[in-house]
Amino acid sequence: MLQKFNMDKAKPMSSPLADHMKLSSSQCLTGKEDKDEMKKVPYTSVVGSLMYAMVCTRLDIAHAVGVVSRFMSNPGKEHWAAAKWILRYLRGTSRVYLCFRPGQPVLDGYIDSDMSGDVDSSKSTSGYLMTFVGTAVSWQLRLQKCVALSTIEAEYIATVEAGKELLWMKNFPEEVGLNQEKYALHCDSQSAIQLAKNAAYHS
Repeated sequence: MLQKFNMDKAKPMSSPLADHMKLSSSQCLTGKEDKDEMKKVPYTSVVGSLMYAMVCTRLDIAHAVGVVSRFMSNPGKEHWAAAKWILRYLRGTSRVYLCFRPGQPVLDGYIDSDMSGDVDSSKSTSGYLMTFVGTAVSWQLRLQKCVALSTIEAEYIATVEAGKELLWMKNFPEEVGLNQEKYALHCDSQSAIQLAKNAAYHS
């Protein structure tokens, strides 16, 4: 992929997306000359290739790919710079891989979310990672469907989505005869945990 997009000799980066890269629709191009110039850039091909890598093995670029994929219809120069940044990160971490080892058949889930991470819609981003025998087997990162009004709500929504995935993954090994001894969902928000335990609160 790096050779295809002439990034195999680019300077490697240590993070999938830089902190200063706050991408939004306001950075999309409006002038005809700028749009014609960006048509020469393989933005959609790069993002599509990054999506394939992310879905198959590279869970570490899930957030960055989710951000750049929002601007496929009209990318700006800042969006293209962010896509190339991800390629440079992949060049620096091309030897990183998923490693499967023997161990206890324990299913664990980890969740997190940000608060109003999307500049345009003010929606939060949910992310979860499921591990089995200590190795990542399922992951997802996406914008939430509604605008969360607090960090507790954003974390709670992420926990619910991850809980549904965890329950499905718990049933899958049982169908092939592997009973789960235990399974857990880890959340770093004490407020969201207490909210989940409060059966009297519904709204």
